[in-house]
Amino acid sequence: MAKNLVMVARLLDEDAPRAYEHAKVALRLASRVGAVREAAGFAAYHTGKYQEALAEFRAARRMSGRPDLWPVMADCERGMGRPERALAMAGEPEVQRLDKAGQVEMRLVAAGARRDLGQPDAAVVTLQSPELASASVHPWTARLRYAYADALLEVGREEDAREWFAKAVEADHEGLTDASDRLAELDGIEFTDALDPDSEDAEEDIEGEVEEDAEGSVGSEVGDADFTDEDDPAADEDDSAADEDDSAADEDKPVGDDEPRA
Repeated sequence: MAKNLVMVARLLDEDAPRAYEHAKVALRLASRVGAVREAAGFAAYHTGKYQEALAEFRAARRMSGRPDLWPVMADCERGMGRPERALAMAGEPEVQRLDKAGQVEMRLVAAGARRDLGQPDAAVVTLQSPELASASVHPWTARLRYAYADALLEVGREEDAREWFAKAVEADHEGLTDASDRLAELDGIEFTDALDPDSEDAEEDIEGEVEEDAEGSVGSEVGDADFTDEDDPAADEDDSAADEDDSAADEDKPVGDDEPRA
């Protein structure tokens, strides 16, 4: 069971379906352990099984008595298409028991629920908080700033959105968001991957390089070639003419003492 829990933690972000399978095994072995129910809940949550995740989170909360699962439980309600229930949970006294990180998570869920309900202006107001205005950087700062920028963009406040995407980039040391890409998009910057086989520009560049290399290779081979007399056509013609002259001279020359005799 312990090995399965370790695998859930290791695979949750990179391979959620496999993490889910390990969680199911752990659940069969120890369904009365709160940590197992919580791990199963997160595995189901990351694979989009929100109803199952909510059931596991509720069980884990009953077993442990901890309040920190409240925001993710509310987000499961959103995942099941019930944003109004998520908003109701955001107003429950249970939220007051959350630590600062949990309260920020609850605010993010509530803002998302507002957007689900077609209330983008209310989402902007929901995210405005002392945590957002703080210059301090916490593990949740980048995500909070990113959500605020995205909400601003939805209501047409592009300049303000650009400012908050930039602030999200400053706080996102772990690369938790794509704030830098969103910022570049707002600035009209496009990035082309030269190694992308689907890129037309990349194909044209590669074809041009191949043609240049081929031309350079042919020119180099011709320029560096070392012709001998056997390979030189002009030398062959000169040799043939010399042989004809020698033959004619031999016919006219008399035999004398200078010639060896048989």
